[in-house]
Amino acid sequence: MTFFKRNSSRRLALASLVCSVFSPAVLSQSAVAPFSSWTEVVRTKAFDDSRGVYDNMMSVRRAILTRSGYCSDLNRHLLFDMRGNLLRYVDDAANSQQTQVKINQSRKELAQQGLVPTWVAGSSNSVGYPFAIRCHQPYVDLPRAIARYLGEHPDGRLSGNWNGISVGTPKKQASLHDVLQTVYKRRVQQKRITLPANLLPDLAGMLIIESGGVREAKSKANARGILQLTPTALKDCGVPANKQLHRIAQVDCALWLFERNHRMLQPVFAATFGHLPEDKQEQLYRLLLIQAYHGGPGRVRSLLLDAELNKPATYFAANHQQFSAGDIAFGMVFHNLGRNRLGFASLYYTADIRIAQQLLLSDSKAKPFPGLSTHQLTALP
Repeated sequence: MTFFKRNSSRRLALASLVCSVFSPAVLSQSAVAPFSSWTEVVRTKAFDDSRGVYDNMMSVRRAILTRSGYCSDLNRHLLFDMRGNLLRYVDDAANSQQTQVKINQSRKELAQQGLVPTWVAGSSNSVGYPFAIRCHQPYVDLPRAIARYLGEHPDGRLSGNWNGISVGTPKKQASLHDVLQTVYKRRVQQKRITLPANLLPDLAGMLIIESGGVREAKSKANARGILQLTPTALKDCGVPANKQLHRIAQVDCALWLFERNHRMLQPVFAATFGHLPEDKQEQLYRLLLIQAYHGGPGRVRSLLLDAELNKPATYFAANHQQFSAGDIAFGMVFHNLGRNRLGFASLYYTADIRIAQQLLLSDSKAKPFPGLSTHQLTALP
């Protein structure tokens, strides 16, 4: 599943996170030997270092997606540490090779100044540390994507029929939001899905992020349509080859996938986190469902069940008072980066969904989920 029209493999491989200082005091100028790889850095970090990582990542992702703050100048890269603290920005050079040299020099300087314990040189095909992320994301246009979702842009309006569901008419077309609500209500009535209504804002965020609401969006990985579904997933949903871009069918399939993931994850989630306060459980579970939609439920289940991969989850479950739901969800992935095909894309995707959702709900003109309480809409991690 992919982002806007962006070319494939991608999901904005971006980095994260927040706050702070660009010209810290020099603590030490002594030479610091670099680690051999970024995964070595990840494996040495304590689980406690996940405290605050969710808010940090959200802040930087928001700057990138909205082209604001440190990313108001798009010709920059941001450097951040394992907790997602923003350490420095680096202005891009004339070409990518020269920019890489500048980034690696900044990494070395940050280690010499004592702001990070070590550094790793990056290259065009390897990750360095502190982590770097590019501000310029040419396929991102959140305002237009939200306008399509709400039907305020003509590309976001439609009418049609799919598998017993009728939406809009040629004279009174519906929005993608109308499609989501209509399909959800119909499948709940038919008892085909058991998803609670408070998950609908998450699905709205996906409709905004996956393709920007562009019907014909297609990735290099062959994901397609407004929800960037693969041909295999669409076939599993019973969508014929000539209907794969059908927007009502795409929403129907995404709901079915969410339902499948829900049934696969809920029991194992409850076994690990069932003792958390109810609100915190709900917030954490919603984030993990988003990650499961992006990377597959099996990968998220492994974070709860695998004897090695579940060590972060076990620690967070025992010490949950010290972490937000977002910190736990992101920490479970952060401390397993480089294992089981887990990468930054999962973290960025989840953050992007939340940011799109928050921008949608902050629109004073739009009241997209009147059936949900203010608490359900605002109690996001």
